[in-house]
Amino acid sequence: MQLSKKIRAPFFLVLLLAFVTVGANLNAWSQDKASSSAKVEQPVAPAASPASTPVSTPVSTAETVAAPRKNPSVPVIGAGDLLKVSVLGVPESDQEVRVGADGDIYLNFIGAVKVGGQTIEQAQGIIAKKLVAGGFFRDPQVSVFAKEYATQGVSVLGEVQKPGVYPLLGARTLFDVLSLAGGTSAKAGKLVSITHRDSPQTPTTVALSNDASESVRSNIDIFPGDTVVVSRAGIVYIVGDVKKPGGVPIDNGSMTVLQAMAMAEGQNPTAAMNKSKLIRRLPSGEPQETPLALGDMLSSKIPDVHLQADDIIFVPNSKAKSATKRTMEAIIQTATGMAIYGARF
Repeated sequence: MQLSKKIRAPFFLVLLLAFVTVGANLNAWSQDKASSSAKVEQPVAPAASPASTPVSTPVSTAETVAAPRKNPSVPVIGAGDLLKVSVLGVPESDQEVRVGADGDIYLNFIGAVKVGGQTIEQAQGIIAKKLVAGGFFRDPQVSVFAKEYATQGVSVLGEVQKPGVYPLLGARTLFDVLSLAGGTSAKAGKLVSITHRDSPQTPTTVALSNDASESVRSNIDIFPGDTVVVSRAGIVYIVGDVKKPGGVPIDNGSMTVLQAMAMAEGQNPTAAMNKSKLIRRLPSGEPQETPLALGDMLSSKIPDVHLQADDIIFVPNSKAKSATKRTMEAIIQTATGMAIYGARF
């Protein structure tokens, strides 16, 4: 018995030491695992923060890029348009409604629906969603037909034969639109301004040309809601002792004195050519007179002069030539009278 007790005492001591060693190892292993977990989770915490800028910026950018852009050639619904709304298989749901000034239409069961600024396809989708949300249909096939487009027109203004608003349900070219207005007038200039409905602050300006290659580039697309304004050409006025006084449009943006005189069909025999004047307004608005020796210009003694818009060419009358002409007319009349008198008697 005494021997067994001696042997049992060391056995319990060894067993106690084993438990202490295992406990120490378990404690060290748990501490290492906790520290490694903290190291792994540390860089993830800032990314999960709602105030982190790198997370929110890509989302907003993606939404901006994915936002669809409307095609300007597709007509959109506007105030005053008359629409026919129907659901396939439900003829009693047919309605004809006119779009209000706020872009709303009022339909049975679902009330006000905002369709202003939407295409026909978009309006059909909006109405279908409202019918489903109200519990009236599960999968309605909605049809929207525009019976009258009150806003799908193009305004043609300026120097055209018949300015006004013309219906335009799709994309057309500039020349098509000008043809609708009867073409340009005799006073039309070479510049045409086009203002698009979607970007009224950035109008487009094109130049008309008689050259075929230039005309192709000028014949740009016009969309519903655009405004086309044809500019007025600069006018040069020829007054005085000429055969056809009046205003002459500057063709192709350039005109000279001799060209203007040719448009006025030249001077009368009694004109004092070398006493002519060119009257031009200064930037301050005051008129300035410049001597214009038309006689020397016609004989190529002095160079021709380029004109500006609103210039005035004044050709005075020669008193000496007029007196001579009146004397000659009097002599001819007297001689004619005498011949008639002699023939009678």
